[in-house]
Amino acid sequence: MKSPKELSVNEKLVALAKEIVEISQDKDDLPLRLMNILIDDEEIQAVQDYANTVSILRLGFNDHGPVHMRTVCRNCLKMLKILKGAGIKTSLENEQAGTFTDSVAGIILASFMHDFGMTIGRQDHELYSGILAYDIINKTLEEVLPGSKNLKRRIVIRSLAMEGILGHMGTRRIHSLEAGLILVADGCDMTKGRARIPMELSKSPTVGDIHKYSANSIERVKILTGQEKPIRIEVHMSAEVGFFQIEEVLLQKINSSPAKNLIELYAGVDGQDLKKYL
Repeated sequence: MKSPKELSVNEKLVALAKEIVEISQDKDDLPLRLMNILIDDEEIQAVQDYANTVSILRLGFNDHGPVHMRTVCRNCLKMLKILKGAGIKTSLENEQAGTFTDSVAGIILASFMHDFGMTIGRQDHELYSGILAYDIINKTLEEVLPGSKNLKRRIVIRSLAMEGILGHMGTRRIHSLEAGLILVADGCDMTKGRARIPMELSKSPTVGDIHKYSANSIERVKILTGQEKPIRIEVHMSAEVGFFQIEEVLLQKINSSPAKNLIELYAGVDGQDLKKYL
């Protein structure tokens, strides 16, 4: 059974996919078709659910399951929509290797599967995610882009998705704008809702507690149109412990992202002025 939170995120993703289709010049409905398939895929659901079990119950970390992976997708699409409105092209567009729609497809696939490796463990989970996701990506792309005429397109989208999955931790260098957005979008999912389950389950101090307590102080993360740069990220928190999450997680990911020069970052405790990071 899907949780109410997951059902809500799914509805928002479908609506956002429709908006993305509307603003794309080619009006290709690939993002919407892809989104509907991934949301209803039983294997993806099972992997995401078990990734959450391992993350929370075995390792004591926060949410790495279906809500998180889909929230990362939503964050990515929000940023991509802002960049599209600002006239900024994706890497595939600049390289004339694919369309804006192809970039969207790669981002959706990567977001939905980037934490698959948490079913195995935390260390090198981005690499295991790529291994576990590869066949599912192929299967899905052959369903939405069938036939030999779409072979090159499938290869380009698959390669982009794999870069996004393998690069989402900032542990290895990535080069595309699309993969850079996934890196940042992952860091943006830090609100207290993501820490709720481990906070309720944990009775004694463990290694991952600083991440749980810092995330539990994050009230809101807003992705907006920027003033000095195209994308503005605002992090609002209830306590200063939240600065750990920003400085040790989000800021590190932005600094490692090819999208860094397109982002302005502000954070602060509610009732106080926001601090400018970027």
